[in-house]
Amino acid sequence: MIKTEAPTIRRFTIVVAATAIVATAMLSIGVGASRSLAAEPPAHTTEYLPSISDLMIATIQPRHERLWRAAQDDNWQFAAYEVGNLHGAFNRLGNAHPIEHDVSFPEMIDSVTEQPFRELNSAIQSKDHTAFAKAYADLTDACNSCHQALNRGVVEIHVPNRTPASDLHTNPASRN
Repeated sequence: MIKTEAPTIRRFTIVVAATAIVATAMLSIGVGASRSLAAEPPAHTTEYLPSISDLMIATIQPRHERLWRAAQDDNWQFAAYEVGNLHGAFNRLGNAHPIEHDVSFPEMIDSVTEQPFRELNSAIQSKDHTAFAKAYADLTDACNSCHQALNRGVVEIHVPNRTPASDLHTNPASRN
């Protein structure tokens, strides 16, 4: 009897091993295929690119206003944070829309904002309200000059003059 059971056990072991190998191979192929499908969107979808207006309203304008409010509140730490965010948002805007009205949008942005950003950073570092007000006005004028150049003069930016309707509270004492 022992001789009959040994070939049966050996056959069973081979069948189990072969099944495991086939299952592993099928699983590997399935995982690879699903990763490939997940990495590539279907051909019928399009990638969303926010318009210049979308980016201005959603990223540039709120940061421009928060920057001013931070300086008004003597929250220079938050002003430094927001001036960096605002500068970065302008860079992303130019990267997203490299050409506008046959003009290099990144070059246009840089040419009008470079000096005001440098002056804003200096005013924030020195906590100088007068220098900040001038640099902020210069940046605001730069924004409006671009709007004019791109035939969007109807969009005119001003220094904020009202209390914001925001739930954002900034604390100059860091909680980190």
